[in-house]
Amino acid sequence: MRRRLLAAVVVGGLIALPSGVGAPAVAAPVESGSQAEAWGTNAEGQLGIGTVGEAANWPTAVTVAGPHTVRAVSAGFAHGLALLSDGTVKAWGSNEFGQLGDGTRTSRPIPGSVAELSGVTAVAAGGRFSLVLLRDGTLRAWGFNFSGQLGDGTTSDRTLPVPVEGLPGRVSAIAAGNNFALALLANGTVMAWGDNFDGQLGQGQADGQPHPVPLAVRLPQRVTSIGTGAYHSLAVLTDGSLRGWGLNATGELGIGNRVSPQPSPVATLGLTGVRVESVDGGFGHSLALLANGRVKAWGSNATGQLGDGTNERRLVPVDVLGLTRVTAVAAGDDGSAANGHSLAITRGSVVAWGLNSHGQLGIGGFASTNRARAVTTGLPSTHSISGGLRFSLAS
Repeated sequence: MRRRLLAAVVVGGLIALPSGVGAPAVAAPVESGSQAEAWGTNAEGQLGIGTVGEAANWPTAVTVAGPHTVRAVSAGFAHGLALLSDGTVKAWGSNEFGQLGDGTRTSRPIPGSVAELSGVTAVAAGGRFSLVLLRDGTLRAWGFNFSGQLGDGTTSDRTLPVPVEGLPGRVSAIAAGNNFALALLANGTVMAWGDNFDGQLGQGQADGQPHPVPLAVRLPQRVTSIGTGAYHSLAVLTDGSLRGWGLNATGELGIGNRVSPQPSPVATLGLTGVRVESVDGGFGHSLALLANGRVKAWGSNATGQLGDGTNERRLVPVDVLGLTRVTAVAAGDDGSAANGHSLAITRGSVVAWGLNSHGQLGIGGFASTNRARAVTTGLPSTHSISGGLRFSLAS
């Protein structure tokens, strides 16, 4: 039996900043008073606006209540995280597994403080769990832990932050998938832990066992940036090339086929002559930000999430049309491998494309689109974006 209690959900959990997913939610200089905005479904209070309701879909951006001086945001299955300028973290939305980190399992539609945390420099929301990087290079995690995705050596859920154990060095970046996580060490090594049913831990085999202690991923070079989809992993090497592993059922690894799983790192095709800066993944698609400010996409495209003007699956990367001077990308999950939405920051503004069934594109209305369209927010300049399950966050 597949070890997926959250079938057909979620996230790459993922933050995208100008520095790329290789440094998810790394603190960036922001204006005093910078806030977070959200759009899409609010069925579990994941927009952080104080209300909850299945019918409450918001197709345009609304302001997340409370937190100001927000440095970065991250969206999970149905919860959100905000990193504040003072190094503390706010959380809101669903909390049935303790993913809000306040010592309870009480869901909350207004942001509250994560307990016992300070000195945070990066945040990553997984499916039903949360992960943060501290200034000293160590990690804390909390929430759902069925597959060992908290990395604390157990499979017990945690309602308060606990240390991730067994990391052999200082961490410089983090990324969270559905029920697994990645850490990039300062020496360029990638560590992975949690669910490995689809080989997303990169250990050469796929299995249904929990892996609650980090394992090293064998890669041919040092890594500069990491990203995750719901069930696949991505890593940018020092030469700017890309490797991926895990689920490949819709071509989300970009290797020219749909042979799945791929439990060992394989090279993404079609990127010769370009340098990848950062990456992110949804359920069945992936995005890459190039050094020239353009974006490539591949995998499932049934709802236009690749932004190439078609709805045809692409097994190798294709250009996202009309985008230049992009500084960040983020891929959302929309409940199945076929569906997805995508976000990017260009010239300080947000654009979005793909499925829009719940207003997750933030472009007004609920019509999906296979071309990037502008999102109107109240932010003077956007520096962080994240796609969750049918909702999006920006700050």
